[in-house]
Amino acid sequence: MPPDGPAEVDLHVGRRIRQRRKALGVTQEHLADSLGLTFQQVQKYERGANRVSASKLYQIAATLQTPVAYFFDGLSDPQDQAAAGETGFDRAINEFLMSPEGLEIASLFVRIDKPGLRRQMVHLMRALVEE
Repeated sequence: MPPDGPAEVDLHVGRRIRQRRKALGVTQEHLADSLGLTFQQVQKYERGANRVSASKLYQIAATLQTPVAYFFDGLSDPQDQAAAGETGFDRAINEFLMSPEGLEIASLFVRIDKPGLRRQMVHLMRALVEE
């Protein structure tokens, strides 16, 4: 880890590992066992505290049934972000969606089948924000 903290790419890859693992309902312990690691090592990967080697990332992708490229989706060069017009608000939304709370809210929201109920949830959230 660099002296000033983990690199952005390591944080991003870690968040994507956590996001995919949770989406599949896999525990850190199960993933660790599948990889021959401790669950603490998986925690470090997910926090970006330890960098994931290419071979380990390949194993993780196979275990979580996703292409290796999945872990880099959404990661772009800062120059590309500026050219694409990504704002601080866009970054905040992406960071929220990759947080444990954001992932949980998004995964619960998409399971609401009734459009009217979804609209009610959006209205409720707006009301809470406006308070």
